[in-house]
Amino acid sequence: MKFNGKFFVSAAAGALLLASGGCCITGKCPLKETKCQVQKEDVKLLLPDKIYAVPGVETNVYFENIVRVINPDNYIFEARAPKGRWDEKRWSFTPTDKDTGSFTLTINVIGNQGLLASKKVTVVVSPRNAGAGKNLSVLVIGDSLTNATVYPTQIHSHFKKPGNPKLKMIGSHAGSGRVVKKDGVAHEGYGGWAWSTFSTKWMDDAKFAKLTKRRDIVYARSPFLAKKDGKVVFDLQGYFKRLNDGKAPDIITFQLGVNDVFSANDANVEKVIDNILKNMDKLLSEMRKAAPDAVFGVGLPTAGCFTQDGFGKNYAARHSRWQYKKNQHRLVERMMQKFAKNNPYNVQIVPVYLNLDCENNFPLVSVPVNAGNKRKITRLNNGVHPSADGYRQIGDTFYCWMKSVLAQQSAVKK
Repeated sequence: MKFNGKFFVSAAAGALLLASGGCCITGKCPLKETKCQVQKEDVKLLLPDKIYAVPGVETNVYFENIVRVINPDNYIFEARAPKGRWDEKRWSFTPTDKDTGSFTLTINVIGNQGLLASKKVTVVVSPRNAGAGKNLSVLVIGDSLTNATVYPTQIHSHFKKPGNPKLKMIGSHAGSGRVVKKDGVAHEGYGGWAWSTFSTKWMDDAKFAKLTKRRDIVYARSPFLAKKDGKVVFDLQGYFKRLNDGKAPDIITFQLGVNDVFSANDANVEKVIDNILKNMDKLLSEMRKAAPDAVFGVGLPTAGCFTQDGFGKNYAARHSRWQYKKNQHRLVERMMQKFAKNNPYNVQIVPVYLNLDCENNFPLVSVPVNAGNKRKITRLNNGVHPSADGYRQIGDTFYCWMKSVLAQQSAVKK
């Protein structure tokens, strides 16, 4: 091999070819002297049509969460709106009572080739006193994010503020099987569960009879199932009878999807999501039959932590943050498309993923740089589970959406 000038020019050109996605900036392919087009960056902007806000509660759009790109720092994000603050990594807005109403927020993504994506979003600011004086029952359903009980507690705390209805939370436990206190936090959150689990989880009677720990008993069977005539079937009326005097809840929320899509890869992600949507349909269908007048809020799955460090902590070298981001992003995209096209269960989507600070509101740990350097650095320490601050942001999002539901109901009555 000759290391002459021509070789090095070709090597450099080849590197440029790979870096530019197939073409160099001159418009000519360096290895084949033919013209070709510069490939435009594929930026998928993931935004809902509506964002919800309430006076006194911070609402955010974290830019890293709305694009499926490897490095968001390579792009400029513009957040154009008559209200709120446009920061480097987010648009943030804490309304006052004077801000009640709605306005348009426009998000633009700009790269080296100019404007790459743009979306207009309606920001809905509901009155602080929406629903005041009424009774409200809420059923919160989810996986480990719900079982942690921090975001359900945040919802509960918000509703204790003046100008709110009296809240009753419905659920079998208050986290990890803990007994529900009178007028306290309750939910149906279970670590590791997916959309399908609530339709299938059932332990046979012999094994179930041997359980002694409350957590094991609570986790052994879906709370929405019962055995009738030797068959395991949905029994939501029985569930409502046990926990809500036979009445269906006014609002039912769902925060699921992380476990469903976590292990998907590029080759099978579409089939995995097809199956998720089928399982989603099954649970939503049964819920709608049993609670025809309830308002359904489906939370869009949350992103993982900001770096690979949290995934390394939890999963060693088995799982990639980037793969999970792609999976989560695609699931959110498919869910938005599904409910925009065909929504027989009258579902409202709750954009939980927008308001979660994945860089600062996930668990952190101070550790030595490496075995040979005892200087301490801070690393993210969990892949998909936020810190208490992050969980509270999830609770804020659900609360703001619930207040919009109450505001809509009040407007209809007038």
